[in-house]
Amino acid sequence: MNLSPFKRRLPATLAALTATTVLAACGGDDPTLADGSEESASLQEGSALEHIHGLGINPADGQLFIATHNGLFTAPEGDTTPSKVGETTQDIMGFSVIGPNRFIGSGHPALDQNLPPHLGLIESRDGGNTWKHISLLGDADFHVLEAAGNQVYGFDGTQGRLMVSSDGGRNWQQRIPPAGVFGLAIDPNNSSRVVASTEQGLFVSKNNGRDWRPLQQDLTGLLTWPNRERLYVVDAHGQVQVSSNGGANWQTRGDIGGQPAAFIAHENELYAALVDGTVKRSTDGGATWTVRTTAS
Repeated sequence: MNLSPFKRRLPATLAALTATTVLAACGGDDPTLADGSEESASLQEGSALEHIHGLGINPADGQLFIATHNGLFTAPEGDTTPSKVGETTQDIMGFSVIGPNRFIGSGHPALDQNLPPHLGLIESRDGGNTWKHISLLGDADFHVLEAAGNQVYGFDGTQGRLMVSSDGGRNWQQRIPPAGVFGLAIDPNNSSRVVASTEQGLFVSKNNGRDWRPLQQDLTGLLTWPNRERLYVVDAHGQVQVSSNGGANWQTRGDIGGQPAAFIAHENELYAALVDGTVKRSTDGGATWTVRTTAS
């Protein structure tokens, strides 16, 4: 498949990161995928957890959910082998848990779905068992989705645009991103303030993405922001850093042990997926990591 323009411009140290995370396996720039058939076929190959795109913890029951090329998987506490959720094998990208049993995502249809190649924004309100289309069907492929209440930020890989919604993703306004985006983190105390991780470093906006200023141009990676005093980034090599002042200064915490594919925080825990399908967990702010699940 053709690489997106953003991916072609990434420096070598970040190409490995984006190749396996938010920019992975999207055919929006390849005209041979106009009917979605070649893309959907490729998503069925390999292991069950091939190409993890997102992680989430369901606040309804504390279960870990894993969004992949081949659909959604879950692993209850103490279970290291994920199991399939629902019947669909659609490619779920931009996955985010926004409430009890309520998830949002994007991606590409499965072979048995008579749908356009880009799913736009999809939502599940039953813990991932079923999904419905909310908006932008056929028009957007969100590589990154982050939400705080009804405030949703999404980076659309088909057109390289940043989209912002204040009503849960039903209506959108388009923004100009500071550069190609592969990570977003919303200030937990102010949903108008958002940090973007890009091919040119970290940027911050205080007005819902209308304007941006550089934050750290020598640092980039996947982001998570569980509380105002703990903004985390994991870089392409797996090194975890934390900022206590919204990204102005950073301190190295630990290493996940490989290239990251997804990165989230839940309460006092951090979760990181590796490109081999392993999901790790840290209970000490990223200093040490243990295996939570492994690819089946």
